[in-house]
Amino acid sequence: MLNTSKTLISVSKSQQFARFFSIVPRLQSTASSLFSKEQFRQRENVGRIEKIEIRYLGTPKDTTLIMNQGLSTPHDCAKHIGEKYCRLSALALLDNHTPWDMRRPLEESCTLQLLNFTSPEPHLANKAFWRTCSFLLGAVLQKSFKEEAGLFLHSFPKPNIKTGSFVHDIALSKSGWKPTVQELRALSIEMIKLCQQELPIERLDVSSELAQQMFSNNPYKREQIPSISSQNNGLVTVYRVGDHVDISKGPMISSTNLVGKCTIAAVHEVPKANADKLSLYRVQGVALPVGLNINHFAFGVLEDRARKMNPAKLPNEPYDEAVAEQVA
Repeated sequence: MLNTSKTLISVSKSQQFARFFSIVPRLQSTASSLFSKEQFRQRENVGRIEKIEIRYLGTPKDTTLIMNQGLSTPHDCAKHIGEKYCRLSALALLDNHTPWDMRRPLEESCTLQLLNFTSPEPHLANKAFWRTCSFLLGAVLQKSFKEEAGLFLHSFPKPNIKTGSFVHDIALSKSGWKPTVQELRALSIEMIKLCQQELPIERLDVSSELAQQMFSNNPYKREQIPSISSQNNGLVTVYRVGDHVDISKGPMISSTNLVGKCTIAAVHEVPKANADKLSLYRVQGVALPVGLNINHFAFGVLEDRARKMNPAKLPNEPYDEAVAEQVA
């Protein structure tokens, strides 16, 4: 059962698979350490710093910024425009068509727009928000389970706001897990606590070999990496929040402080294939961007909708055929 005081799950020894035990502290510190080393190496390899011209389009006025190629990010540009733009911008849009992470280095001269959740056309920011919620849910789940649960993060499907829920699919050594209302509430609290830390969300493109090292103890990630890298010029895009690292195509929002009201609404067990030794679960939630408030009744309607099984592709479907759907 999940201990609501620490949001931990334990299972009986008869349900344990020792080689599938989750070893959260070591796994996360190792992946995060490799992330930091590769991030430093890439910055050092920039070499001679070239200047690029960034034409900012938006309020308070259009302006031109001279930034450092391969080092400066949209977040750095926002610092020149005003403090509130650093705090409230969720996503950047380059040359009026390319969504770009706020903390991803800019590669060439371009026009730049800063997007938030109240923009006239917020669909790009909303998709990034939904994807980020799935990513953060994975961080919460990774932290919240005891080692004996044998937890592995599997993947999360690309965001579809119309489904009414964000999703993270996981594997556990325990079958038939049906969390109580208190357990779901405890997970919701952990998600809110994570977001209140105001952590930056960082992106990095790494080689397939380095990705295999980062996820060396996760058989699902190792299986996915070849297909992902083959569709991305041999690279795998990973994201980090705190010490948590996971695979995603992105883009994501710039910081956890942009996530407001949040509920982990439901867990559905997924029928497993004959070869599966672990049980698969789809964990679902709903959230609002910070500053977008609705009354309790209206949010309750959203919570009820988020409890229904999300129809996105399931984790037990053949990975090679569903790679575009399984990795958001």
